[in-house]
Amino acid sequence: MASVQLRAVQKSFGGTQVIRGVDVEVKDGQFVVLVGPSGCGKSTLLRMLAGLEQISGGEILIDGRVVNTLSPKARDVAMVFQNYALYPHMTVFDNMAFSLMLAQTDRDEIRKRVDQASEILGLSQLLKRYPRQLSGGQRQRVAMGRAIVRNPQVFLFDEPLSNLDAKLRVQMRAEIRALHQRLQATSVYVTHDQIEAMTMGDLIVVMNDGRVEQQGQPLDLYDRPDNLFVASFIGSPTMNLLPGVLHRTTEGDQVHFENGTLLPVPRAASGLGQDGQKVIYGVRPEHMSMATSGHGLEAVVTVVEPTGADTEVHARVDSVDVVAVFRERQNLHPGDTVFLAPDPAFTHLFDEGSGKAMRQ
Repeated sequence: MASVQLRAVQKSFGGTQVIRGVDVEVKDGQFVVLVGPSGCGKSTLLRMLAGLEQISGGEILIDGRVVNTLSPKARDVAMVFQNYALYPHMTVFDNMAFSLMLAQTDRDEIRKRVDQASEILGLSQLLKRYPRQLSGGQRQRVAMGRAIVRNPQVFLFDEPLSNLDAKLRVQMRAEIRALHQRLQATSVYVTHDQIEAMTMGDLIVVMNDGRVEQQGQPLDLYDRPDNLFVASFIGSPTMNLLPGVLHRTTEGDQVHFENGTLLPVPRAASGLGQDGQKVIYGVRPEHMSMATSGHGLEAVVTVVEPTGADTEVHARVDSVDVVAVFRERQNLHPGDTVFLAPDPAFTHLFDEGSGKAMRQ
């Protein structure tokens, strides 16, 4: 396997710049997820890494070697596509063996590699079938098997689960992660689904508008987002973001909300910012609790969603929609007034103008 480095990588289509100086380092054997909304440039970045798109600026290195001008074949990478890209007239065996046949690999070696990959992926009983005879999950396994038999330096995944139903996606997430742990293969995985990113990645790279907003381990991004974009993108349900004004008082720094409520600033933001500065107060849904009347944020319930294990309560605080998640069940109905108390140990503060996190 090999490491991958992207140094100040840029890509333009005509006069439109879609990748704006991306720096990412993937260590040998690491599983890195590129995540972001549709159109943020993550798939374009993956295609440049594969050699399917020409780079406009910067450098791409695989195992310490600059590969900017190398063909896809010369880069020794294998890509698993969203739409499987299987040959419908070929059996599972032939689909998995095709690249080895083109390389004129010895027939016994081809059989050995296909048998090994099919055993890993649970495809041994399906080798004589055609793609039309397989389920979506089985087709995706064949696509992964085709990549595995090549024994590449780097595996590339371009939203491989987006065509599967919800239950199968959860199953395949676990299977891909288990496969990575078994092969210890350097992998770069693209998705717009932040749940996939959180559950699969050793390192997550959050992209937006062709830039890297933040990169780090999944829980680091969840617990310490660098800006409003990452705070709102990572997490489901998303972080509650409430506008307020920073006030310095004799009782300590506080955030003053539209309805007159005052809440202490997060400990990490104490002493930062200016009196009267417009800020955004962030708190995740699971870090809200029910409070007695007059304490916390006054909210009007709009929707109650019991999921069995949890209860999601959607409400409005002034003109802002918020969500609170409670482990215990709640006897609430639309129109009820409640008071929601954020846990001060898990709150965040952002500058409204720049969107950057305020913390020491």
